[in-house]
Amino acid sequence: MAHEFTDANFKTDVLDSDKLTVIDFWAEWCGPCRAIGPVIEELAKEYEGKVNIGKVNVDHNPQVSMNYGITSIPAILFVKGGQVVDKLVGAQPKANFVKKIEALK
Repeated sequence: MAHEFTDANFKTDVLDSDKLTVIDFWAEWCGPCRAIGPVIEELAKEYEGKVNIGKVNVDHNPQVSMNYGITSIPAILFVKGGQVVDKLVGAQPKANFVKKIEALK
């Protein structure tokens, strides 16, 4: 299951992690976000133990969203070594996520 990243655990679970972390910024009212939700869950299962994959609800965690300038959702950030190394915006097919993860992990 995809991890839930929050304003409170973001530093520990994302920035301090030694693994690639994939973060889906989403909201319950966002149709495209709901469309890629199952893809994020599949990726979390497939890469369990190898890549951190999780979600940030922008309505509940405004600080993290502001820190990364999230203005359009879904926005997917790829973070490694505490730095954003890549980004996807908008609903994407699973193959796009896999391609980026494989290139960055």
